[in-house]
Amino acid sequence: MRKKILTLLILGIVALPMPARQTIQPALKLWYNRPADFFEESMPIGNGKLGALIYGGVKDNTIYLNDLTFWTGKPVDNTTDSTAYRWLPKVREALFREDYALADSLQLHLQGANSQFYQPLGTLHFHDLSSGEATEYRRQLDLDSALCQDSYRKNGIHYTREYFASHPDKLIAIHLKADKRGGIRTKMTLTAQVPHQVKASAGQLTMTGHAMGDANNSIHFCTVVKVDGKDGKVSFRDSTIYLDGLTEATVYIVNETSFNGFDKHPVKEGSPYIEMAMDEAWHTVNYNYETLRRRHVEDYRKYFERFKLALGTLDDKTDYNAIPTDEQLKTYTDKGGGNAYLETLYTQFGRYLLISSSRTPGVPANLQGLWTTHLFSPWRGNYTVNINLEENYWPAEVSNLSEMTQPLFSFMKGLAANGRVSAHHYYGINRGWCSSHNSDLWAMTNPVGEKRESPEWSNWNMGGAWLSQALWEHYAFTQNKEFLKTTALPLLKGASEFMLDWLVENPNKPGELITAPSTSPENEYKTDKGYHGTTCYGGAADLAILRELFANTSKAIALTAPGDKKLKREIDHALARLRPYTIGHMGDINEWYYDWNDWDFTHRHQSHLIGLYPGHHINVAETPALAQAARRSLEIKGDMTTGWSTGWRINLWARLHDGTMAYRLFQKLLTYVSPDNYQGADRRRSGGTYPNLFDAHPPFQIDGNFGGTAGVCEMLVQSSEDWLELLPAIPDAWKNGAVNGLCARGGYEVDMVWRNGKVVKASLKGKTNRLIAVKYNGRIKKVTIKQGKTTVIE
Repeated sequence: MRKKILTLLILGIVALPMPARQTIQPALKLWYNRPADFFEESMPIGNGKLGALIYGGVKDNTIYLNDLTFWTGKPVDNTTDSTAYRWLPKVREALFREDYALADSLQLHLQGANSQFYQPLGTLHFHDLSSGEATEYRRQLDLDSALCQDSYRKNGIHYTREYFASHPDKLIAIHLKADKRGGIRTKMTLTAQVPHQVKASAGQLTMTGHAMGDANNSIHFCTVVKVDGKDGKVSFRDSTIYLDGLTEATVYIVNETSFNGFDKHPVKEGSPYIEMAMDEAWHTVNYNYETLRRRHVEDYRKYFERFKLALGTLDDKTDYNAIPTDEQLKTYTDKGGGNAYLETLYTQFGRYLLISSSRTPGVPANLQGLWTTHLFSPWRGNYTVNINLEENYWPAEVSNLSEMTQPLFSFMKGLAANGRVSAHHYYGINRGWCSSHNSDLWAMTNPVGEKRESPEWSNWNMGGAWLSQALWEHYAFTQNKEFLKTTALPLLKGASEFMLDWLVENPNKPGELITAPSTSPENEYKTDKGYHGTTCYGGAADLAILRELFANTSKAIALTAPGDKKLKREIDHALARLRPYTIGHMGDINEWYYDWNDWDFTHRHQSHLIGLYPGHHINVAETPALAQAARRSLEIKGDMTTGWSTGWRINLWARLHDGTMAYRLFQKLLTYVSPDNYQGADRRRSGGTYPNLFDAHPPFQIDGNFGGTAGVCEMLVQSSEDWLELLPAIPDAWKNGAVNGLCARGGYEVDMVWRNGKVVKASLKGKTNRLIAVKYNGRIKKVTIKQGKTTVIE
């Protein structure tokens, strides 16, 4: 019997009771020896809806507040542009007689309004009223607990402040403490950049106001800041609260807005935001600070601790935080890497940001995630659906944060509702739904541009189709058939129905299907006749998205709605007729129908490579010629690009099994970038990472953080529902390491330890029973996974 078990162990198919969990992940902290002067140095906290940016400081500790549901505007007016579709035949006519200039100009008629703006909520100030100079200042964010702290010494007193944003209790808490009795002397003020009023009362500041615009057609808010003092005196005057002679005090912040859904008017049908905020403020009476802190940490850790990582040989004895995080990042940039702890920290920081910004039903993380100080954020702080919203959710499934995708899926239901109207108004299509380049809190789906902006970003209706891939990925990772049937399938079918009617027959090759008009997001071409344009037909990016959409929808129907044979046949037939990829004169995948040059060969977008990543139909094993052409496309683009684009390229190189290039791009992503408003002699500007580890486009866009986290996971594990590859793109810099809780398609978790680039121990824990092929260390083994059991591979 013992011999039989040994044989099964060697084959890697016996289930043992415990996984191989040997990851040593040091304490994960961002820390700084001074307060933040700029947004890009502040420390973010968030509970998925309410967030803050902690600047710290002594004389004026500034805290910017945000609420994910605080936007300008009101529900989409679905009566506008009801006959815009009449211009579509004219655009197609111009295209098919190769008059691209006319097509570009006619596209303006197929544009609607631009999105609304994400808005900052308010700013809380703590002004120290004591004299003297402060020393020993330290500010830190602990990723293991989602607790932020700062501390300093002044007049012989040691002061500490702790901050957290609690999801279970819908609040931000700030705990002030002095190590000598009566040492706290400070005043608190609350203000905002938007229209507002502030009132002070006993131990409380109350601020009400509304987003920019007409008060009768805007989201309103109520912020309550409540002080619980242990001793000393708490008083108020005008709109200020004074804390005098306290040893400890806790400040609670709650906020509610009148947002009541994408289709509800924020005033006429708004939520009772004042009553809700007051209820949440009174809720704090029921718990002490220690209890609220414990509830917060427990809630956060149940997600964060699922995934452990050590890139390189890390231990729990070395002080990896001997120097501040910003200095570590500068040194890493100047020396070209060599800090496995910082790389691990950065990867886990992406997971921290996703937990902190994506827990509100119907409101996913936006371009800013949750955090902005700008009255009008760059790119409106909106949902840019031609890459950026998709990239926000790339790490969710693979890094074991599947629940964080739920805001995206409920948001997509709003897109589908509005998208049916856009499908008819702009394209004359009465089946299914579509979404365009931008969206916002109100789930707008129309093509943007306001009839005056370039088609290169404005005239693009593939957003719904591309977002729909996240639905299938969620099923692939979770194997949740109820989700697939009730949530994913209706959205997948609607997106596919629209696209079936959007496709047209290729006039150059009867029987072949293409899109027309087509653009490749934000990129521009140069024709063989020298025309510099954006509108074309049969673009590779469109067809890549459609290949993924149709394949996923067909599989979803087969699994959950086998009676829907007619639609499945229609989808399968269209999939088989899609125009194939072509390879250009430079050996790259043609982005355009013809073998035209890009206007800018190093352009940040690489939308024609969607089939490689995040798609699956281009890969090294099954389509080697296309994989090689994709490699050539990346070589032509080079390494210098924006933050989010660098994040995408890490994943693309990983899918090509090139760990050297994937790691090189990861190092590029960790290039130190100075805060936007910093004007010192050593100012640094490029794509990369700000001192607080926020992604630098520049300016800040959070998608680069998420793309970077996803890229590290992609270098460690790649999967389909019937195969798994371990260390497919491991670089020499990470020849040793370990990971726990990495998720794979097919519904199981991977724990793994590797040395010298080879797996020395791995285990798989499944949610379902399945037989898979595992590729590792140059060999392939069949492995049986049992539901709820752990299968060890050695």
